[in-house]
Amino acid sequence: MCGKLKINSIIILLSPFLAAGLALFIGVYGVTPSQVLEIILNAFTGIDTLESTVILEIRMPRIILAGLTGMALAASGTTLQSVLRNPLVDPFILGISAGAAFGCALAIGFIPWVSLQLIAFIFGGLAVIMACLMSRIGGEICKLSLVLSGIIISALFTALLSMIKFMVDPMKLQSIVFWLMGSFSMADWPQIRSSGVGIILGCLPIFLLRWRLNVMSMGDEEARSLGVNVSRERIIFIACSTLAVTSAVSVSGLIGWVGLMVPHLVRMLVGPEHRRLVPLSMAGGAAFMIFADTIARSLGSADIPVGIITAIVGAPFFIYLMKRGGKESWGK
Repeated sequence: MCGKLKINSIIILLSPFLAAGLALFIGVYGVTPSQVLEIILNAFTGIDTLESTVILEIRMPRIILAGLTGMALAASGTTLQSVLRNPLVDPFILGISAGAAFGCALAIGFIPWVSLQLIAFIFGGLAVIMACLMSRIGGEICKLSLVLSGIIISALFTALLSMIKFMVDPMKLQSIVFWLMGSFSMADWPQIRSSGVGIILGCLPIFLLRWRLNVMSMGDEEARSLGVNVSRERIIFIACSTLAVTSAVSVSGLIGWVGLMVPHLVRMLVGPEHRRLVPLSMAGGAAFMIFADTIARSLGSADIPVGIITAIVGAPFFIYLMKRGGKESWGK
């Protein structure tokens, strides 16, 4: 059993690199593996060919951005499921994604000079703060009320987003609608630098403090008996998740189901111990997103929004979890 666990862990850790390697030479424009290797080895020599442009300026930034986004969404999903002790929670449930999407649509439609990363974090954070304030009972945040409040806040920001789509200029509306479906078609190196900082700053504390999630997932009373300030820890983890998700949403748009599916799949393979689960979920999320984006850009001459691919896979998986009650993947 221990040997199988190690093998599964190694495979998951290597999966982002395997997915990225395959994605470099898969696409509408054919590039052989030997050409890819030659281009990467000569990346700093300044050779300017069509193949090198495709690999270094189009596919590689897109792969890295997809990997960072998948890592952020999976890490956030793992954290929120543990902190709230609810196996069906993901960043969408708390309104984080809806708030960030509203902020980005507002910027695209009316205030294009504002940084998308900044306004996504502001409104994503505002959504979480509103949900937390609504869920406070007796001076403490109630987990069930927080989930219900998140659903309400998500519905509110979705309605506000619809209002923006109704009021905005038709040309900008097209950009907003395509962005909302989730895509990495506009990925470039500046986007990686701008969003990568927020994603890393959000994921790093979750990675470093991941052992605390073991205590948090035991329940509030047990955690308090071990000297844990439950409310403070919950706020820290939710804040880090918000920063990671909003940074990802600002460049990728709305991509659902990753934060729900990947943590469960990884939990099925390696168990619920968070010192393993968190880094492996990050790796699994990166691999899954790279794989989904490779499919999205390879099926036809035009890019299919990657959010469509994840939804096609995610909806049946969610039904499976509901039928099982989350028991198999929750480890209880």
